[in-house]
Amino acid sequence: MPSPKNVLWIMADQLRWDYLSCYGHPHLKTPNLDALAAQGVRFDRAYVQSPFCGPSRMSYYTGRYCHSHGATWNGFPLRVGEPTLGDHVRPLGVRAALVGKTHMTPDIKGMQWLGIDPASNIGVLLSQCGFEPFERDDGLHPNGGYDPEPDYDNYLRQHGFRGRNPWEEWANSAEGDDGEILSGWLMRYGNLPARVPDEHSETPYMTRRAIDFMESAGDQPWLCHLSYIKPHWPYIVPAPYHNMYGPEHIIPPVRSDAERQTDHPVYAAYQRSRVCRAFSRDEVRERVIPAYMGLIKQLDDQLGVLFNYMKKNGLFDNTMIVMTSDHGDYLGDHWMGEKDLFFEQSVRVPLIIYDPRPEADATRGTATKALVEGIDLAPTFLDFFGGKALPHILEGRTLSPLLHGNGKPERWRNYVISEYDYATRSARTDLDIDQNDARLIMIRDQRWKYVHCEGFRPMLFDLDTDPDELSDIGGDPAHEAVRTRMSEAIFAWARRHHNRITVTAERVNQMAGREPPGILIGVWDEAHYEQEFGKPFEQPS
Repeated sequence: MPSPKNVLWIMADQLRWDYLSCYGHPHLKTPNLDALAAQGVRFDRAYVQSPFCGPSRMSYYTGRYCHSHGATWNGFPLRVGEPTLGDHVRPLGVRAALVGKTHMTPDIKGMQWLGIDPASNIGVLLSQCGFEPFERDDGLHPNGGYDPEPDYDNYLRQHGFRGRNPWEEWANSAEGDDGEILSGWLMRYGNLPARVPDEHSETPYMTRRAIDFMESAGDQPWLCHLSYIKPHWPYIVPAPYHNMYGPEHIIPPVRSDAERQTDHPVYAAYQRSRVCRAFSRDEVRERVIPAYMGLIKQLDDQLGVLFNYMKKNGLFDNTMIVMTSDHGDYLGDHWMGEKDLFFEQSVRVPLIIYDPRPEADATRGTATKALVEGIDLAPTFLDFFGGKALPHILEGRTLSPLLHGNGKPERWRNYVISEYDYATRSARTDLDIDQNDARLIMIRDQRWKYVHCEGFRPMLFDLDTDPDELSDIGGDPAHEAVRTRMSEAIFAWARRHHNRITVTAERVNQMAGREPPGILIGVWDEAHYEQEFGKPFEQPS
């Protein structure tokens, strides 16, 4: 087998962990991802560092917690100076490229302050999370503000799908009986096929662009971040995927009447939001979920196309393939829509890793319940390419020991952390709290999930006795000891060094107890000097 040298990192936006057949979905069959899991490792307890696109992705790309990189919400720029995955692998001769979405907002003010032209080579890398933008496409055109002139819009126009905004008018709209355009933003049209044919829709287009990148790569090792926009809303999919699933394929919602009566102010405020009220209606779920499933089925079919291409061209056996998502989607579970808060449907993600190295043969087709985080991927990729570990920068941990059957390292984590800044959400204004206080931190160990809610009581779930998280015992006096232990664990995590990234631990140890050359502090006289340093003091000449 050729020496492993490439990484294909696939991310699907807003893909729930339990909407793949290898994770147990009873109706939605995803044979290509199932086959990948059969050749790799399926991680059953993988968690993102924030349940929203932007902050979650910035943690993936930096290998650092939101607490560390500071880009805590969509549209909050990743500040200049935050090292990213591309910065770490590029010195190893690896071409780090993007095909798809990052949700990155560049720190234009920071670049201006430093005199960096955003159009220069370094300016482009700073604007693209450290990736070479082979094809940047964030969707939501043209008003999303991330890439207002995407190549995909031009592609659609070139193929006859013309308009001011063909992404919206063709790829994400349906057509009525009289030829009128029916926007995919309106969920009632989710049962209709998108106007664009399947082969010209976003997922097949991005798959072909990934193949174009691989064909351009030559012999240089590469890391390709293939980041699909779907199954993120608008919930609309082209034929034949629009009617593959119906109400009979919809899993009953995970929710209880008691949750509607919650006494937790933050949870109650979210339930009052427009999107949660919408997804609490059965007619919305029955219209949206089949489209969501169709988008996932289309994605799996396209991954089959991509994997077959890689096998035919000798790339499958020397490429690590990783499949994950940036967060999930409630789809009405817990009376919620979107992905706010920290229920499993949002903060837990699918993670499948195929490692082509012979060392991984012992774990092929297995699953692990080890607690892993999105920030673990950056050090895993660095390790795969033979780079030196950077624990003073990367807060995640390489997953190689879990991939190679060595068991969990002696000091593997006991918990995972996720953070949420809801300062811009309607729940914050509903609660009338200061934006600085709109902060939630989740900590989850093998049994308990605890959510610190600044200004309010915590939330607590016993995942052993209540795996569906239907009973919040955050105010139950019987569990005070658990709450104290979990709160103290958050405090211990928060006290760690998160931003001392310019000096390694080795260098700190070398400096320990030593004065800089030519500096003497606290020495009384020549005799004291000789006693301290074991040699005579030399007066300045």
